[in-house]
Amino acid sequence: MTSPVHEDEATTGPPPGGRSTAGGSHAQTLSRGITMLEILADADAPMSIAEVSAALGVHRSVAYRILRTLEEHSLVVRDGAGKLMSGPGLATLARSVARSLQSASLPVLTELSSDLGLTAFVAVWDHADCVTLVTVEPNARSATIRPGTRHSFSVGAPGIAIQSAISEEQWHTVDATSPYRPEALRARELGYAVSHDEVIPDVGAIAAPIHRIGQAPAALAVLYLGERDDTAQIGRRLVEAAGRIEAHLA
Repeated sequence: MTSPVHEDEATTGPPPGGRSTAGGSHAQTLSRGITMLEILADADAPMSIAEVSAALGVHRSVAYRILRTLEEHSLVVRDGAGKLMSGPGLATLARSVARSLQSASLPVLTELSSDLGLTAFVAVWDHADCVTLVTVEPNARSATIRPGTRHSFSVGAPGIAIQSAISEEQWHTVDATSPYRPEALRARELGYAVSHDEVIPDVGAIAAPIHRIGQAPAALAVLYLGERDDTAQIGRRLVEAAGRIEAHLA
């Protein structure tokens, strides 16, 4: 997440020589607006304006100005108590992100989640992070993960699966910060990766890479609680399902 900015726009004066800082001010305001959306997306419950302004690192008046703009576009809404939460406008924006991958994945995710009784999701590569793109949850109690959730490639089966789709040499040419995990070599042999207790305590993940022509690989994954003795069977199921998504994208 973007680091909080501690300057107050209302007290920031012009630079020496009186040159306009409109461009920089607009960029700063945009950055703060995006950060506010990230803060609300990561929150477990609606937040007050005081909580949001503190997390953002700005005066409450600055947070109010940003909030009004976001509300106009339905990107942020208020609950009955006046607290802030992510708005429906974000869903409209999200539909355009990796649209073809989402469309190809959704029927497969729905089938997997229903058949296995597990949360199924697709994760994509975003700079040094692995980010959840779309999720389908079963009706039964299960481990969950929200779209937009991100974590480092140093943890979790989805990241291992994505790394297994490329060589270690290729990885280091595009990401100099995240290590290439040795588990990726094993995942390349099996076709899938397994992790446990790495991202969420007592939660495991199984993932298979999704190869995309001319684009970075993604991962098809499921989450499970506790321990399972059928991870190999599920892994093979994910390999087959990932192949169906690849065929749809080809």
